[in-house]
Amino acid sequence: MTAVDYRGQTTLITGASAGLGAEFARQLAARGSDLVLVARRKERMEELAAELRARHRVQVHVAQMDLAADSPGQTLATRLERLGLHPTSVINNAGFATFGPFHQADPARLRREIAVDVTAVADISRAFVEQLRTAGCGVLVNVASMAAYQPNPRMALYGATKAFVLSLTEALWEESRGTGLRVLALSPGATRTEFFDVVGTMRAAGGTRLASPAAVVRTALAALDRGNPPPSVIAGRMNRVAAFAVRRLATRRQVIRAVGRLTAGGA
Repeated sequence: MTAVDYRGQTTLITGASAGLGAEFARQLAARGSDLVLVARRKERMEELAAELRARHRVQVHVAQMDLAADSPGQTLATRLERLGLHPTSVINNAGFATFGPFHQADPARLRREIAVDVTAVADISRAFVEQLRTAGCGVLVNVASMAAYQPNPRMALYGATKAFVLSLTEALWEESRGTGLRVLALSPGATRTEFFDVVGTMRAAGGTRLASPAAVVRTALAALDRGNPPPSVIAGRMNRVAAFAVRRLATRRQVIRAVGRLTAGGA
């Protein structure tokens, strides 16, 4: 395989109103891809769309949508079909977390977190994967997290949802081999986005340094450009070291206690 040629492609990006989703949009537009931006905040997406149309001369469509609603994949597929849009690449980026002891969490918020972080990722992947495989020129990127690699006290559900995303995506990588579709699970660590505003505390970062969205997205696109792209990639050298340590150098008990101490402290 050679580097991905995004010219002439249409990439669907969820969670595209800010953060990693907006950065994926900027970097892919710079590489010539038309875009379909999906999120709840339409005004934010319209501003980004205008910027990218002017700067890169690509087509950018905006689809306002709450991914916690029923059947988001089929709903999106139907809407885009009516517009004559047929994505060749998909970036499932939308997601959010809940911080605090699980037994104190709002059950309605937890249900919404599962709907966005798990159900929507699986549903949208299923709705589009066959046409992505048929096109055979694009990518399917599902954004997981460093939280996927170990249990996360005080972010118990979030870590579990990202473990699901990592496992699902790596399986789809194997299933899609030989089709031309490149599948990747991207696992960022703490990143400079609105994630912590939604969570409500920087304690969710565990005291780690925040990466830039641009660097995280560059990591993903570079992995996809490899001659033999991997099923998953971790953004940031120290994050890769930490993931190795979790898997090889510590017991499960030690890892859980260490993560618990990190999220218990800080401001």
